[in-house]
Amino acid sequence: MALSKLSGDEQGIILGQLRNTLEPRLAMNFSSASSELRPLLTPAVRQQLRDDHEVATALCVKMGMSSCKELREAGNVLRRDKGLSAGDLATLSTLGSVLPALRWLTLFELSGSAGPDGVQRLAEGWVAGALPAVTHLYLGCMHVGEAGASALAAALDRGALPRLKALCLTGAAIGDAALVALAPALRRRPALERLGLIGNPFGDEGLAALVAPPPPAGAPPLPTGGLKKLRVLDLDCTQFSDAGCAALAAALDSGALPALQTLKLSDIPASAAAIDAVREALARSRAVAIASAERAAIAESAAPESEAAAPTGVSGSS
Repeated sequence: MALSKLSGDEQGIILGQLRNTLEPRLAMNFSSASSELRPLLTPAVRQQLRDDHEVATALCVKMGMSSCKELREAGNVLRRDKGLSAGDLATLSTLGSVLPALRWLTLFELSGSAGPDGVQRLAEGWVAGALPAVTHLYLGCMHVGEAGASALAAALDRGALPRLKALCLTGAAIGDAALVALAPALRRRPALERLGLIGNPFGDEGLAALVAPPPPAGAPPLPTGGLKKLRVLDLDCTQFSDAGCAALAAALDSGALPALQTLKLSDIPASAAAIDAVREALARSRAVAIASAERAAIAESAAPESEAAAPTGVSGSS
């Protein structure tokens, strides 16, 4: 369809899709070749593209990259102690829709340069479909807290990181209220396979919200939600006690975590007996999962034989 047949709003949408902070020439070149789009790329819009590109370029340099192209084409970004500020993370968040190749994003900031709201600002800028190929997100020693956890939950629920399989939030100041805020969004991600919450101060309430959320007051028990594919759960150096262990063991025995294989529980306040009870529940859960897989395999192998033996028609006379 010719651009001239589109409405002004539709042409504006096309131009918006062409606007790429990491590659501003795309919009400029295309609009220069199109008489319909050229008027939409006003001097003010051109200047905004240049300004945004300069900010993105400065961020790429700060992250140790040679150019915006390097970031745009990167499949794995791992940056440690680059002094990223909350403003830098806000800029990075706006690039989530123009990083189609990125699969792993790992950021560690021991210096505290991101401040108390850096992760919040990072998550708030992730629109629906942002970081479309990212499967692994690791944030280390960066304050998340309740506000950051709520922002991350909102980003996940509006469709950011649609392929996320592994999330690790290490030393992120995630207490009970923060995990209560984040847990429902995690449970709505059935493809999640790895979850690391190492070194966070949440206790029994936060853990229960993650693995065994209570039904709403007065409502009948809800069917078990997500985490069906969770294989690795790292809870080292957290603060839950025997009550949290009991909730975790009950979740395992109920089949709420059927794929769980690795569970890390080092350096937590719970008693050795409570931790042992969780490990025993995990062993029972694994035995059930293995037996179920074996039965499924037997049924699948028997199905073709049954189909081959079944009669293809009925003959005879009355």
